[in-house]
Amino acid sequence: MTTREAISLLRTELGTTYESREIEGMTRVIFEDVLLWQPIDMVMRENDQLPEFFDNSLASIIERLKRHEPLQYILGKARFHGHSFAVTPAVLIPRPETEQLVDMIVDENPGSDLQVLDIGTGSGCIAVSLARALKFAQVTATDISPEALAVAQQNATALKTRVKFIEQDILTCRAPSEACDIIVSNPPYITEQEKAAMESNVLDYEPAGALFVPDDDPMLFYRPIAAYASRALKNGGRLYLEINRAMGSLVCDTLQHAGLSNIQVHNDFNGNNRFVTASKIK
Repeated sequence: MTTREAISLLRTELGTTYESREIEGMTRVIFEDVLLWQPIDMVMRENDQLPEFFDNSLASIIERLKRHEPLQYILGKARFHGHSFAVTPAVLIPRPETEQLVDMIVDENPGSDLQVLDIGTGSGCIAVSLARALKFAQVTATDISPEALAVAQQNATALKTRVKFIEQDILTCRAPSEACDIIVSNPPYITEQEKAAMESNVLDYEPAGALFVPDDDPMLFYRPIAAYASRALKNGGRLYLEINRAMGSLVCDTLQHAGLSNIQVHNDFNGNNRFVTASKIK
């Protein structure tokens, strides 16, 4: 099979399942991951005969994509904040919006030796990215899932960062021995009734426990996080949260009730309410 034939096969086989733009994006990722090619290689080498192992890999990838399995899980990795992170079905696939949250934290905290806590770390993408980007930060990350923590530790090791991982439930988290300068969390925030509008590649493959909250208690995780932050943050310390775009007011009220100050809602690059920040001021 030549490069041109492989690209044509992807378009033909996936054309009834995905939009053309998605197929083009997945094609670039597949060639980069399996052959270590850049997009220019696909153009310059369109008549090259591809190795047999690529033909076999492509056939398997196509069949899994036709079942709506996310490409990141198929390849076992996802790009986040300029780096490749291992992902498995035990963790959520990192989203571009969460990269904005990391950028916000880095831009607003130029100091060094900061104590940072990531609550509900999943793949560790936030914790590891902050450990790389902040100056000499002491980063701790928690998650209830041992499987997720194993993935996060793998990512920390692969990206040569030092992060302390702790198995802990958000609902029963305890104050750390040292007060924090920064607490960040991207907890579950999608209500059960919102499932109807979601794609099958998310519903069928990503971990439900990291996505959903009950319809009658959308603040299930934000309440304990807010109460925890009010105890664990240093005076002047900052809390950063990713939120459901429809619940900015609810999250703000929850943080205010916990005694936090300087509460602000921030939009993502699509113009949606996506982040809330707050401070602890005595």
